[in-house]
Amino acid sequence: MADAIKKAIVEKEKGNAAYKQKNFDLALQHYEAAIQLDPTNITLHTNKGAVYFEQGKYDECIQVCEEAVNIGRENRADFKLIAKALSRIATAYLKKNELEAALNYYNKSLTEHRQPDIVKKAQEVQQKIKERDRLAYINPELSLFEKEKGNEAFKEGKYPLAVQHYTEAIKRNPEDAKLYSNRAACYTKLMEFPMALKDSEECIRLDPKFIKGYLRKGAVLLAMKEPTKATFAYQKALDLDPNNAEALDGYRKALMAESEDPEAVKQKAMSNPEVQQILSDPAMQMILAQMSKDPKAAREHLKNPDVAAKIEKLMECGIVSLR
Repeated sequence: MADAIKKAIVEKEKGNAAYKQKNFDLALQHYEAAIQLDPTNITLHTNKGAVYFEQGKYDECIQVCEEAVNIGRENRADFKLIAKALSRIATAYLKKNELEAALNYYNKSLTEHRQPDIVKKAQEVQQKIKERDRLAYINPELSLFEKEKGNEAFKEGKYPLAVQHYTEAIKRNPEDAKLYSNRAACYTKLMEFPMALKDSEECIRLDPKFIKGYLRKGAVLLAMKEPTKATFAYQKALDLDPNNAEALDGYRKALMAESEDPEAVKQKAMSNPEVQQILSDPAMQMILAQMSKDPKAAREHLKNPDVAAKIEKLMECGIVSLR
């Protein structure tokens, strides 16, 4: 028995050498000879399966590796070796584009031994299945049908129902920017502002020239008490159509809300390149620090025209105030 095992090892090594040289027919002969000498060795069977895999004989690979798993279990082989045979079956199914079977066997492999690379492969297959199903679900005609249902529900004030229809429409045609705009309008009515903002931004991403995306975003940001950000959104809308009544009205409302909120004024000022340059100047930083500690120091600094102009700019923006 020991002599047979030794001979099997020799045949296996010859098989490995032939495999590395891509001489798969010769490798197969040596692995089969090794199996005849030591039929309970799981590795010999998985190596034979590897040859079939390289030859593109995926069904044969699967069959041999299934046998390897059974032999391994019967002879209490290391769980890592069983996991390897199972992952090879999974990879063969993946080559056959049988994704569910591939995922099933990757998961079986992971129950035997949690290999990081197999975890990654399983996740990739899962993503492929998800993407395949998503693409198979796309149907512009059904999307239009759901959109019309959503429009009807919206007009009737049935906003949750409208969201359902628009969501289904998006699944059926995820590249249609108008659908996200419509759903954003629903979410705004339902006061689900973060969801509305997300849909507005997706609408803009899909179609940067579709003005309603910016109008939706501006309205949501106003509702979220973000007037400075709202002005930027409405400005984008006005860049597309300077005479758009909704954009003009929204822009005015955002400016009014901004003027009533000192923090918003400061936030907008801080985004001004001129203000940023003034505040980043070390000399101005020192002057402002002195002024905050000693108001009398302001009088001395204001005698310098250059400093006075910078301080006046900061005062206009609401960054500093003189008492």
